[in-house]
Amino acid sequence: MKIGSKALVIILLFGGLALVNFLASQLPVRGDATAGGIYTLSSGTRTILQKIQEPVVLDFYFSKDAAGLPVSYKNYAARVQEMLSQYVRASGGRLSLNVVNPQADTPEEERAAAAGLQPQTAPGSVEPVYFGLVAIQADQQKVIPAFSPQRESFLEYDVSQLVQSIQQLTRPKLGLISSLPLQSAAYNPMMPMARPPEPGQLIATEWARSFEVVRIESSVEKLPDGLAALAVIHPQGVSPKLQYAVDQFLLAGNPVFIAVDPSSQYFKRQGGGRFGGPSINASSDLHDLFKGYGISYDSQNVAGDLDRATPVQVSGNGQVARLPVWLTLDGAALNSSALPTSQLRSLLFIEPGSFRITPKNGVTVTPLVETSARAGDVMANTLDMLPPDQVDRQIIPSGKRTLAALIQGKFTTAFPDGPPLVASDPGQLKEAKGTATLVVVADTDWLLDDFSIRKVNYFGTQAAEPLNDNLAFGGNTLDYLAGSQELISIRGKGTSLRPFTVVQEMEVEAQKKYQEQLVALEARLSETQAKLGQLQGKASDAGRLVATPEMQKAIEDFQKQEASIRRERREIRRALREDIDALGNGLLVINLFATPILVGAFGLWFHRARRR
Repeated sequence: MKIGSKALVIILLFGGLALVNFLASQLPVRGDATAGGIYTLSSGTRTILQKIQEPVVLDFYFSKDAAGLPVSYKNYAARVQEMLSQYVRASGGRLSLNVVNPQADTPEEERAAAAGLQPQTAPGSVEPVYFGLVAIQADQQKVIPAFSPQRESFLEYDVSQLVQSIQQLTRPKLGLISSLPLQSAAYNPMMPMARPPEPGQLIATEWARSFEVVRIESSVEKLPDGLAALAVIHPQGVSPKLQYAVDQFLLAGNPVFIAVDPSSQYFKRQGGGRFGGPSINASSDLHDLFKGYGISYDSQNVAGDLDRATPVQVSGNGQVARLPVWLTLDGAALNSSALPTSQLRSLLFIEPGSFRITPKNGVTVTPLVETSARAGDVMANTLDMLPPDQVDRQIIPSGKRTLAALIQGKFTTAFPDGPPLVASDPGQLKEAKGTATLVVVADTDWLLDDFSIRKVNYFGTQAAEPLNDNLAFGGNTLDYLAGSQELISIRGKGTSLRPFTVVQEMEVEAQKKYQEQLVALEARLSETQAKLGQLQGKASDAGRLVATPEMQKAIEDFQKQEASIRRERREIRRALREDIDALGNGLLVINLFATPILVGAFGLWFHRARRR
């Protein structure tokens, strides 16, 4: 074959590949090989699109020509635009999409600013960058002010929630009883010198997108009218009459979400409880309601799990310990057949409690989150006194613990003798009118930003990057209770946390293998240091050295023993990582040589086939 012919063949080959790619991009069918199906619209999104009554226009603003815009930013914009195109294709004509490039000092930029989009600043560019979405239906308009790659796991949820919300004239009311600062407090102009109010938590912001959140103080005696659902988070000081009102609200057929905690990190951080300081109550309970519903919960005990321990940095020198009371819950810990947890991948609970639920006739219990069988209880008031690497010694495995559960059925009142502090209530409900729904969770720390998101600054805009599915669990549960189940199948997609389960299992086995040796070494080291301290104390008198040669030799021997023990301890800790490092090196070798080997093998086969 001549050189010109070969060149023509190569040109035709590349032309054919380009044509195939173009034709494939125009086909209405897409393939998605990702584990979480993050490029495929969820059934909940398709249901929302089918419910659109009047046409919705989506204006997608992206300043693609802004100078200095990083390639990663452009790639994510292409990802967003492709997803919006999928929405249009799946809507059956109910949605239309306009792509707008708002350049500086143009009418498009003015429209973007007027719609409420937030300009962002790209490195190396003085031009404002707009990257957001406006949904318009009739005279209604709602926006996503700014897209962020850190929130990619919630991309489909954000767009679907926008499309759904623009069709709602009013939002359902969610009652919130909480001793935690989930919502940011309003500034009080009458007290300008007071401490600035604490910022709210992102979970409350997420709830506010679907609900009108109504704050309820724990001292009141009645619930406001018109509530669609009720959330009771870390209840402290709840009046008996308010507990009775919660009971009657549930029996009337209204859904209730309750989260309690034996060891709230928020309240523990307020100070107290150690070295003689004032003690702060970090636990919460609703004893009367739980007892009436057959729920056993001990607000003094924390559930620990040796198999679900979370690696946590416990010192400034980078030392990491696996805390069995900080639970990383994934896989078998989450109920994949229950709607609130069906799409979740991983949760993080911090020093949670647990439930033992004995359902009464007509009531069913569905566990949502459970520990492994190697779980046990630890007294909450002892945790602060224990070194992190010794917590696991306090846990005696005694079987699975239920950390969260869905309870449904014909509840009977938790106040069979009538309302507290009142002679009688002629309108009291003794039994649920229909199927009552209650969700209980034995932890509240998972609702806090510190354990669910990482705040990052992206081109001048602060964004929240999910660390796990804690936010998704909170949103799923309330949407499930309030009846908006379309969004549930969306939130858990594309989570940023993809744990390497093989490594986790290896760490657990290595910890079991070497823990006894480490404990023995730590005991020897403490004993050696104590004897060394005694000898050094005897070796001085009023600042003058009075040690005998025998005493000096003993001190030197103990110092050598101490150095030897420390060296042995380092070797054992290094051994904890050997298998994991070997696995990493093996994967590195596979990644480096697999492709060249496969290409070489294909070339050799092709060469032989051509010769034949």
